[in-house]
Amino acid sequence: MKKRMGRIRLHVALDCSAYSLETFILHNIEPGSIIATDSWRSYNFIDNDQCVHEKTKQSSTKESESLYGAHLVTSLIKRLIRGTYHGRFEPKYLQNYLDEYVFRFNRRKSKSIGKKFMRIVQQVVKSAKVTHDQIKWDIDPISEYFAT
Repeated sequence: MKKRMGRIRLHVALDCSAYSLETFILHNIEPGSIIATDSWRSYNFIDNDQCVHEKTKQSSTKESESLYGAHLVTSLIKRLIRGTYHGRFEPKYLQNYLDEYVFRFNRRKSKSIGKKFMRIVQQVVKSAKVTHDQIKWDIDPISEYFAT
């Protein structure tokens, strides 16, 4: 049986501790889902009563078979960063880039342009409102730029 790629969620982790991973999983995985991971011990907290946890030992499987989806998404994100941003971007914007990638990936099979547009509008309406005064500018004000 061939496994298909479903929807993805990506989040920049501050570290790879069990606590950080548990926080992400509790907020993003529905009970009854299948979680496929490698056999790293930080995933041992996953409760098999709530989710199906499939552990893969990387050294004992073919690289092309083990965690195919994770490897595919990782390689596509690397290609995005190298191709679009030429490997240069501010780390503080990484979560924004990942959010855009997730939006596009999860709608890759949608045939309706109108539905995609409607989802973008819904995201804008749901997002936090930011006023002009709240924006932190990364550039110097023009008056300082032209000062003698």
